[in-house]
Amino acid sequence: MGLVPKAGDCYPVGMWRAILFMLIGMMLIPTGDAASKLLSNSHGYHPFFITWARFTVGSLLVLPFFPRRCFSVFRNPVAWFRGLLLAIGISVITFAVSLEDLADVFAVFFIGPIMSYILAAIFLKEPVTLPRSALLFLGFTGILLIARPGFGFSVGLACALLAGCAYGIFLTLSRLAAGQEEPKALLFSQLLIAAILCTPMALIYWPEHLLASPMLLTVSGAASMLGNMFLILAYGLAPATRMAPFVYFQLVGALLLGWGVFGTLPDIWGLAGLALLMISGFGSAFLRR
Repeated sequence: MGLVPKAGDCYPVGMWRAILFMLIGMMLIPTGDAASKLLSNSHGYHPFFITWARFTVGSLLVLPFFPRRCFSVFRNPVAWFRGLLLAIGISVITFAVSLEDLADVFAVFFIGPIMSYILAAIFLKEPVTLPRSALLFLGFTGILLIARPGFGFSVGLACALLAGCAYGIFLTLSRLAAGQEEPKALLFSQLLIAAILCTPMALIYWPEHLLASPMLLTVSGAASMLGNMFLILAYGLAPATRMAPFVYFQLVGALLLGWGVFGTLPDIWGLAGLALLMISGFGSAFLRR
């Protein structure tokens, strides 16, 4: 059977490519988070310095491939707003993880995809359907089953909520900006702008032994950069309302890394939540347009 669907089939090849890019990105971003956690736990680096290092390493890795014609992206206010949102989101969620259990932080943070779905429908006029909306909220239910957060609301969880809101707006603007700028321009601008904005806090918490673990610093920055690159590519191919459920697969990557790197495994409720995430993501993929 051919890869190009007939009229009336689920999605064209471009949509399946967007889904593939999204899944790769959602596995790479937690890889950067795992490296950051190791930097914090094993080497005592402050979360704000780690955040700056991720953006700086990513910027340096992209710079050699950044064409001069793309410097015009820095005249686009959307690019600056995306960089600001990324700096806020990554900084506060890194701080939140240092105060609260990772599962609780993720449960609050994943308000982002729902927010992106709603904002894209309101401001970008993207189509909304009842089945896709139901699958999105099914995925969020899976997140709650995995995390099962308590009713207490602390400073750490408030930071996670702020990060989730910033991420939801960032995802929506990624779809808007994908029609205005090249992917390389968007990737480099968001990393460089975020690095510049995070520099003051990095200087305050500058570590005494900067190069205690250069490999982990590189992995943290490179994985985060590549994950965001694939996210930009995905949002350039498909509407934010269709991509929103796949953001939940970031938690699947986090759970797999937790098992492989930190030796933690989900319980029966966690497995049930993972099943709901799979239904949400792939159910959305198979919905007819």
